[in-house]
Amino acid sequence: MPAFVSREDHLYYLPTPSGDLATLSEEESHHLIAVMRGRVGDRIRLTDGKGVFYDAEVVETAKRSAVVRLLASHSAAPPLSRLHIGIAPTKQIDRFEWFLEKATELGVHAITPLLCSRSERTALRIERLEKRLIAALKQSQQAWLPRLLPLTPVAEVIRRAEEPVCAIAWCGDTPRTALAQLWRPRTDTIVLIGPEGDFTTEEVALAQAQGFTPIHLGQARLRTETAGLLVAAAHRLYVQQG
Repeated sequence: MPAFVSREDHLYYLPTPSGDLATLSEEESHHLIAVMRGRVGDRIRLTDGKGVFYDAEVVETAKRSAVVRLLASHSAAPPLSRLHIGIAPTKQIDRFEWFLEKATELGVHAITPLLCSRSERTALRIERLEKRLIAALKQSQQAWLPRLLPLTPVAEVIRRAEEPVCAIAWCGDTPRTALAQLWRPRTDTIVLIGPEGDFTTEEVALAQAQGFTPIHLGQARLRTETAGLLVAAAHRLYVQQG
């Protein structure tokens, strides 16, 4: 009988658990076997990214696959409110990927890359970005994976928004509400953040016509990814933690 080894300080991703036995993806199997030197009999922790943690035991290892037995499940508490950030991807993709990682750590519920009139990037490799989200999920030991939507025209996002609180951040001179005054307890929120050249006045007017509140993020002019981080951090501090 193999000696008990706990590797529960590392989290693995299992998106669709079914039954008592589950086969990890090739990427997760490689991390378990080749990187962490996992063996049959080891105990590990997994998450489905939908709010559930699993305790499991490794029962089979091969060169590119690992099979685990699910022993118990634990549901994580749902967030008090959900934040949806619509944000224009930056020209330098590493800056956008950095934002995705931090948004995951801070518990953002959904992220929609925006296609705006002044967008600097008009194409994305969603599969690559999803891997960055999963890596951040595991690193931060969380059970909720943000939903990453396709690159979408900002007008479409504005018209489809269903959150009770809707806001658009921009640098115009018209009256704007401070970010700190936006939040409502236990209420879902969507905040739109534009490209480096900001939203156009037409885009802002459309948002206002659909019930979006123009907001400002302080006196400093922030980079797109910094603005996204500020919104995510403020939501976690003032709303998610009650």
